[in-house]
Amino acid sequence: MKYKIAIFDLDGTILNTLDDLADSLNVVLQEFQMPLHTYEQVRFMVGNGIPKLIERAIPDGITNPKYQQVLSEYIKYYETHCAKKTAPYDGILNILAQMKSHGMKLAVNTNKVAQAAIELCNHYFPSTFDYVCGNCPQMPVKPSPDGVYKILHHFNLHKEDAVYIGDSDVDIQTGKNSGIDVISVAWGFRGKDFLLQNGAEKIAQNAQELLKMIL
Repeated sequence: MKYKIAIFDLDGTILNTLDDLADSLNVVLQEFQMPLHTYEQVRFMVGNGIPKLIERAIPDGITNPKYQQVLSEYIKYYETHCAKKTAPYDGILNILAQMKSHGMKLAVNTNKVAQAAIELCNHYFPSTFDYVCGNCPQMPVKPSPDGVYKILHHFNLHKEDAVYIGDSDVDIQTGKNSGIDVISVAWGFRGKDFLLQNGAEKIAQNAQELLKMIL
């Protein structure tokens, strides 16, 4: 077996969280009487963490005088509404179980707030992931390699032992910055064409194909 650990992005890779992200965003935007966004628009706003999502979603971005208020309200609202429509992508539960049966370690590295990431993983993937690394004050967001390095250090593994799996340009860059192999997935928030335009070298079309590439 080529890899000892598979490190997964969360949103758009193992969990389809788009509806809850977009619904939460629009509820908060409506509160502040700001323009709403379609799911398709939100699809290209996510991936760099919540502060960047809010910056992209509100008029004038970070210079908007209500930026911090909107950010704070969104974090509070999403924490209690993050599991309304969210669900694992087809085949993901099965392939994660197969990887574990081969003795692989499984980890998550996400720009989602750490506590929300841990709760979602415990809810949808109980006893599956050996380590969840989310966004917290002392951890720079992806595409910084810090999260990957933290995970490798935790398991005393090396770069050649790991593969990074994600659905976005941020994930491609995270893997490259970390010096580990990257597999992109076509079913997520960005899609195959976008991934190819942003440097993807390996793309899995479905969960079973991903499993073959990893094992």
